[in-house]
Amino acid sequence: MRLLSALTLAAALAAPALHAQTLPVASQATDAKAYRVDGARHIYAKYADRIYKGKLPPLIHAIVIAEVELDAQGNVRNVQMVRVPSHAPDVVVRVREMIRQASPLPAPTRLGGTRYLDVWLVDKSGRFQLDTLTEGQL
Repeated sequence: MRLLSALTLAAALAAPALHAQTLPVASQATDAKAYRVDGARHIYAKYADRIYKGKLPPLIHAIVIAEVELDAQGNVRNVQMVRVPSHAPDVVVRVREMIRQASPLPAPTRLGGTRYLDVWLVDKSGRFQLDTLTEGQL
């Protein structure tokens, strides 16, 4: 009985710590341009296995410009596509879904919510870089 109680107590104490690790860090950005870096880093962390490593090839399969609207807690309220590739509608759907699934992003605490743009550079394999953190192009 004591062993079970000790294990239960240990699990209860560990649970908040585990939960806290999954929450995004609050952003200290003071404008949308500065927030864009925090948003991009969050997306890179969420999709680390989908990031194109190194310089992108000379011809990119698709370029999507997405405007993301966040509330004060970093929850995605809306994703508006500003530029979409007509030849790759599947990429547009995938980018929108990835943004929504990355929610919540770091809370824009100093902004009380924000709206920012980022450019998604997607190669034929579906791997991507965001213009904010791109390694450039060959």
